[in-house]
Amino acid sequence: VQLVESGGGLVQPGGSLRLSCVASGDTVGRYCMGWFRQIPDKEREGVASVDNIGIIRYADSVKGRFTISRDKAKNTLYLQMNSLKSEDTAVYYCVASPLNIAMVLRNPEYKHNIWGQGTQVTVS
Repeated sequence: VQLVESGGGLVQPGGSLRLSCVASGDTVGRYCMGWFRQIPDKEREGVASVDNIGIIRYADSVKGRFTISRDKAKNTLYLQMNSLKSEDTAVYYCVASPLNIAMVLRNPEYKHNIWGQGTQVTVS
């Protein structure tokens, strides 16, 4: 599986962005997909995840503001980010994980996770 993110950029506080992650290669549908973010000198933080039957998990810090969605036909994962805050500034990474939905956001170091290259989101 290969993952390519896009959609990052600079936005003012209160603004919105939509990130996309296009997956190719293996049978993507059997993976849980998700978004993590990371700032320098900090651990990678789970943001949102969705499994192949549509079960979704969010980090408490983004509930009510971010929406994750998955278009299986296009092999694309999205993250709609609204009401952005300065503390949302980070590099955002797409992940494909063989872990179940309850485990994905808590296990960024799982050795079989597949990562995209990341996209910078700056809220300022």
